[in-house]
Amino acid sequence: MTAPILILTEVALGPAERTAVSELVEHDTPIEILVPAGRKRRLVVDFLDHLSMLEFGKAFEGLAGEGDPVAQRAVAQTALDGSLAALDGVGGGATGGLVEGDPVVALADRASSSGATQAIVVTLPHAIEDTFHTDWANQAQRRIGIPVLHLYAGTGFIGDS
Repeated sequence: MTAPILILTEVALGPAERTAVSELVEHDTPIEILVPAGRKRRLVVDFLDHLSMLEFGKAFEGLAGEGDPVAQRAVAQTALDGSLAALDGVGGGATGGLVEGDPVVALADRASSSGATQAIVVTLPHAIEDTFHTDWANQAQRRIGIPVLHLYAGTGFIGDS
């Protein structure tokens, strides 16, 4: 059996990600999608990220607090369902689940237990993390030792990791 490709995403995958993933997988390659059920926020970093992207409203909304865990889980489930639908028929089929705790640790654990030889991390642009290489893709590359591709959601743009 072919080793799976793991995808860690913070948003629902769409057509741009389907195209990118389709180019990476063979017809029988299984795909496993991991979506964090909730994220520990770093208030200052999130604030600066939004300001750097000129998202002033979101920057100040983020100062309000963590949010409802039930609502966060529902958003994550929606992202997972959308991602599974977006990758329907790609490779050997897509499966997935929500992950708790640190998403990079969850990705590393799954890579180890599944024998995955490649991972894809899909995120929105995060200016601070991307600039200082503290984003999920860079953390995963250092932690799991397999190739990690970083895609920016909705753009088809591949960042470095």
